[in-house]
Amino acid sequence: MERYQEIERTIIKTYRAHLWAPFIKALKEFELLKPGDRVCVCISGGKDSVLLAKLFQELKRHSDFEFEVKYLVMNPGYNERNLKKIQDNLALLKIDAEIINTDIFEIANAQIKNPCYLCAKMRRGALYKLAKDLGCNKIALGHHYDDVIETTLMNMLNSGSFQTMLPKLHSENYEGMELIRPMYFIRERDIIRWVNYNELSFINCACKFTENIDHAKDLTGSKRADTKKLIRELTKYNPLVEKNIFKSTFNVNMDKIIGYKHHNRYISFLDEYDAKEEDQ
Repeated sequence: MERYQEIERTIIKTYRAHLWAPFIKALKEFELLKPGDRVCVCISGGKDSVLLAKLFQELKRHSDFEFEVKYLVMNPGYNERNLKKIQDNLALLKIDAEIINTDIFEIANAQIKNPCYLCAKMRRGALYKLAKDLGCNKIALGHHYDDVIETTLMNMLNSGSFQTMLPKLHSENYEGMELIRPMYFIRERDIIRWVNYNELSFINCACKFTENIDHAKDLTGSKRADTKKLIRELTKYNPLVEKNIFKSTFNVNMDKIIGYKHHNRYISFLDEYDAKEEDQ
C-alpha cells in the first residue's frame, strides 16, 4: 500500500468517528451537497483545507449520487518555500489541484489599516470568481467547529453582536454561487491528531506578516489567536464552555433578547411586548 493510501485509510478507519462521521453529519444535517452539484474545494495549503480535499476524495468514491468536484489552490502570493510545500503535499497526497496565481498579498500588505480583513475579503471574492470560471456552483472551505465558536465569541467581544459562521450561505455578488463548510462539526484537535499520526506538515497563514512563524499558536496581535487563548482559559472555569458556545448558536431564545436583525430590519422586543401581555 502506498503512503497516500495509508493516509486515506486513517480518515475512514483510525479517525472515522472524529473526521469522517462529523463530515458526513454536516453534509446531511445542513443539506450541503445535492445531486448534480459542481463543488470547488478551495485549498489554502493549511491542514484544514488539505484534509477537506481528502474527505471529498473519499466522498467521491463512496457517494450514492453523482456530483463533480474540482480542487483549487488560489495562490495569493506565497513565497517560494511555502508554495513548494503546498506542491509537495499535493503530490504526496495525490490531490490533483489547479494552482492559480494572484497578487492579493501584495495589494493587502500595502494597506496600513486592516490588511488581514482586506486580504480575507479579496481571497473570498477571487475564490468565487475562479470557481465560477471552472464551472462550479459551490465553493467548499475548511472551516471547522473551533472556527465557529471563535467567530461567535469574537463577534460578541469585539463587535457587540451575536452572529456566527454559518454552515452555508449564498454569495451576494456571484449569482448562483454558494459557500459550504462541510467540516463544521470537526474539532481542530482531531485534525491535529490526524496530522501528527501521519507525520504530515503544512503551512500556516503565509502572508508577509506571519510567513516566518512556525506555529499558529505563537501568533501575536491576532484577534483569533487571542480568542483561542481566552477559550482555553475559560475551559479551566468550565470544561463545557466550547460545547456551550457552539450549542448556543442552535438555541437562540427569541423571547429573551432585546432585539435582532432580520432581512436588514431591526426588530425590538418592544414591537410585540404589549401584544404578548394581551395573549397571556
